[in-house]
Amino acid sequence: MSNDSSTRIVEGLRAWIATAPPGARLPSTRELVAEYGAGPVTVQKALRTLAAQGAVESRPGVGTFVRAVRVARPNDYGWQTAALGTPRNRVRGLSTALRSPPNDMIALHSGYPDRELLPERPVRAAFTRAARGDATVSRPPAAGLPELQAWFATELGTATPVGVTPPAPSDTIILPGSQSGLSGAFRALVGAGRPLLVESPTYWGAIRAAAQVGVAVVPVPSGADGPDPEELDRAFERTGARALYAQPNFANPTGARWSAELADQVLEIVRGHGAFLVEDDWAHDFGITADPAPLAARDDGGHVVYLRSLTKSVSPAVRVAGIVARGPARERILADTQAESMYVSGMLQTVALDVVTQPAWRTHLRGLRHQLAARRDLLAGAVREHAPTAYLESVPRGGLNLWVRLPDTTDLPRLVRDCEAAGVLVAPGDEWFPAEPTGPHLRLNYSGPGPGAFPEGARVIGRALEHASED
Repeated sequence: MSNDSSTRIVEGLRAWIATAPPGARLPSTRELVAEYGAGPVTVQKALRTLAAQGAVESRPGVGTFVRAVRVARPNDYGWQTAALGTPRNRVRGLSTALRSPPNDMIALHSGYPDRELLPERPVRAAFTRAARGDATVSRPPAAGLPELQAWFATELGTATPVGVTPPAPSDTIILPGSQSGLSGAFRALVGAGRPLLVESPTYWGAIRAAAQVGVAVVPVPSGADGPDPEELDRAFERTGARALYAQPNFANPTGARWSAELADQVLEIVRGHGAFLVEDDWAHDFGITADPAPLAARDDGGHVVYLRSLTKSVSPAVRVAGIVARGPARERILADTQAESMYVSGMLQTVALDVVTQPAWRTHLRGLRHQLAARRDLLAGAVREHAPTAYLESVPRGGLNLWVRLPDTTDLPRLVRDCEAAGVLVAPGDEWFPAEPTGPHLRLNYSGPGPGAFPEGARVIGRALEHASED
């Protein structure tokens, strides 16, 4: 009976609403009770039904009103064109490496390790312990927790040879991830409009950070063994640059690892030009058949500014990095960091310190080495078997990626689209070149999810190569 009465009231009010203007006030509940001979509960149920259908809107303490019809129309943001003006630096859109793939895709594009390669249990335990401590309510020092500063300095100091002064904890600044460290270092050491030498190809995030800061990027050719020292020396001489950005260990994307001889040559060139080397040791924890040898450990004159992140090796949720710099350069970077982010979450610093000082951390890294080796070899073998026209110049001794050279006739955008249509996400190599690419490349990540699908992913790439080559 109640349901029939409610339906009757809804139908009656709908007829009334159809002739009423938007914003008209409906009769009160008492008036509706009298009109329809129904109880207050039934009337309220009818009003709720109408509200759920979008016909009316209730305003507590005022009444119920006919809902105004909102006509969809495009927003006009044209005024912002004049207010914003021409962008000083055009920054590229979202990198392919940051895309979140659907569950049914074979992901060979990502820049982050799969969850199963992370120390998940120690991270969860560290968050639990940190939540019970003062880190949840206290503000850490601007340069970071002293204990974490000391850990970064000690890690670098263990590689310092005899005769070189190791870094002090006070030389370290804790940052909210390496990306902010790159921006801060480029602003503090180079400055807008001034030249910054970079390897080509190089990390897309460094290219983006340079564009954001407004520095003038100058590419220096770099291959499977690193940059050409003579080209580097000429670039310093020609441009008057006072800084070089490089990844001497397991470079992203090429996987190159500098020899000790090359490292000495580069250091000599940097010192000779009175310049800085911003060393990005992003893959310090991802050695496979070789251990990283930071150049910063061989320099105590303040020429090398050393950046190391824990985000990829500990957890993407723990965006913590450390930058080691000596002398006035350190003070400039700290001032920039304070202006940009003031300080890094004490909670995240506490978690990071907890994880990397547990015995389980070293155990995890030993196991990770074997897991990465198996994945790397599986993907490299699959590419050679199923995509034979893709040239893999070398198998990296560490890191997370394979750098694959494609035939000159490859239509790279088409290949990427065809791979995605077939269920495989790949990263086009163009994103890693600061200027025009030297040819079509793919960066394939072997640390992503589902390594069992790597052979199928390589088959898809091989088929797409056949279709993406020009006649």
